[in-house]
Amino acid sequence: MSIAAGVDVGSLSTKAVIIKSNKIIGFAIIKSGPKPVESANKVMEQLLNQTGIVQNDIKRAVGTGYGREKITFIDNAISEISCHAKGAQFFVSSARTIIDIGGQDCKVIKLDQDGNIIKFITNDKCASGTGRFLDVMAQVMNIDVSELGKLSQKSTKPISFASICTVWAQADVIKHINSRRPAEDICAGINAAMANRVSMMTNAIKVEKDICMTGGVAKNQGVVKALSSILGCKIKRIKKADPQLIGAIGAALFAQEKI
Repeated sequence: MSIAAGVDVGSLSTKAVIIKSNKIIGFAIIKSGPKPVESANKVMEQLLNQTGIVQNDIKRAVGTGYGREKITFIDNAISEISCHAKGAQFFVSSARTIIDIGGQDCKVIKLDQDGNIIKFITNDKCASGTGRFLDVMAQVMNIDVSELGKLSQKSTKPISFASICTVWAQADVIKHINSRRPAEDICAGINAAMANRVSMMTNAIKVEKDICMTGGVAKNQGVVKALSSILGCKIKRIKKADPQLIGAIGAALFAQEKI
């Protein structure tokens, strides 16, 4: 069996995928711990238990994300930028711009027609424009972060935030809650603020169609809709796989190529 695996250690979650002949035969997602190597071992153990596959059946494995070089069971490590580009193009072959929003960073990757990376930009110094921004806002509103996108779809008068800074936006959310503004309007404002920050990065590398989003935030319909409106074009969503898994899928595809 030509089975390949990919593991992606993120700041908030660690993902692992097993593929065979370009088909996903198993995946697992866990919360990341303080030690990337332990998180990688744990998610792979969980995945092997779920699929009934043993480690020796895996012909090659690639690691990406935090601490990727130290993962013990991989054959080599590849940057998450390359892995997200690889995974996104596997599902959306026409993609020329990849927007990957993770827990603590955001990357915008520009590709040529052959899928080669020609430019990228990363935000890993500020929480705005990352999943952390949404987590903080959801905590202030006392809702699960997954509700931000759902509630925002019901908004009739989205709130405009004066600043995209996480600290100031947090203060604005508290103010609007105390003013009894509808939760759906606050959520829509939060998603729009997030989209505004990401659009600045995207425009900095001169976005080209088609645009594809990866990472956990891609599951927030409110952010995707707001970003599409700001950029003036529809963002293609990955429908055949969890967008949170794209980095791990890309890693597994790289591994499969080397078998």
